[in-house]
Amino acid sequence: MIEASFAKTGYENSIQSTGSDRGIEYQIFAQITRLLSNMNTDAPDYFAKLSDALHKNLRLWTVLAVDVANDNNPLPADLRSSLFYLAEFTRKHTAKVYAGEADPKILVDINMSVMKGLRAQTPNEDTQS
Repeated sequence: MIEASFAKTGYENSIQSTGSDRGIEYQIFAQITRLLSNMNTDAPDYFAKLSDALHKNLRLWTVLAVDVANDNNPLPADLRSSLFYLAEFTRKHTAKVYAGEADPKILVDINMSVMKGLRAQTPNEDTQS
């Protein structure tokens, strides 16, 4: 789903490959979701850390949207459409979070749902490379 080059460029030093694309995708989502959810709202650098986490999350969803919009993407059309919609929602909601009009928790919830879907892989998928 997400191109392996994304994982290798921005996240190469902090993510170890699990041997499958889904495993890499899961790790990227987990890392960014952790950043979004482990915020101390009373910390003096809260907004800087929040901005960094939002930027990384938006970048992830932008890459995902481009990937599912590709006609050669092997996912079913209805799943691709749903993921594209979530990417667009994430973009709009992120703008509201930046403006102080929305809570980033919704973005965490969306990422967690995607992570659950990535975890629901077939038992032999990692060995079919």
